[in-house]
Amino acid sequence: MTASNGAAPSRLPREGHGFSQNSPEGAFGASIDPADVARFSAQAAEWWDAHGPFAPLHRFNPARLKLIREQLCARLGRDPKARSPFEGLTLLDVGCGGGLIAEPMRRMGFTVMAVDASSENIGTARAHADMVGLDIAYRAATVEQIEAEGVGPFDVVLTMEVIEHVADPEAFVRACSRLVKPDGVMMVATLNRTLKSLALGKIAAEYILRWVPAGTHDWRQFLKPDEIRQMLSQEPVTVEGPYGLNYDPLNDRWSQADDAGINYMMVVTPGS
Repeated sequence: MTASNGAAPSRLPREGHGFSQNSPEGAFGASIDPADVARFSAQAAEWWDAHGPFAPLHRFNPARLKLIREQLCARLGRDPKARSPFEGLTLLDVGCGGGLIAEPMRRMGFTVMAVDASSENIGTARAHADMVGLDIAYRAATVEQIEAEGVGPFDVVLTMEVIEHVADPEAFVRACSRLVKPDGVMMVATLNRTLKSLALGKIAAEYILRWVPAGTHDWRQFLKPDEIRQMLSQEPVTVEGPYGLNYDPLNDRWSQADDAGINYMMVVTPGS
């Protein structure tokens, strides 16, 4: 991402990407789970507190950003050593929360649109982006709204730890995939529905380690990699993965791993 030179950051993407200054503010659509939206909205002001409710996400972020960057550079033919390897490309961050992924993506060069069903989350994300001088187009909206308005397509679509919180995951991920350019990439991150994830990703994280507030996740909504493949089987895409991310408690750090029993990502590209 590149910082602005002191001028007020624009919240509107450059012309030609399908964004409208007249787009209505406010999210609606079948993918919204009101209880989950309310839960995250109540914590919106604390997204950027590295010691608050989202502290585990701050520790997790470097590992997932590294995986995202490596995958995108390899698939889009970009130089992984460049400071801003994705200059000239567009990215949609679906379910952006407070902007923990959108901001680094902007710094890597993408023109970023980021949407979330919670207007409170969007308010926090906008305020933080303004504070650090990043021009990110934030909007309270759902992927259904973006698709219906004809916004996009995008070079990259990211949806990180969101699909397990929506009411209709299949409709959600299919809509996301339809917003990717023919030569673009989509990445989906979520939690696997395994006994290991029940023990560590749900019970330990919420009730023992207190990493996240109790009730943040419903283990029954976690998705297996093959379920994501099946959800996208009717779309003209290729689905690869899973790419696992594991936590090392001795060093208090996350890293890529072959084990996808808890956190993992899938990579989706147009063409079957």
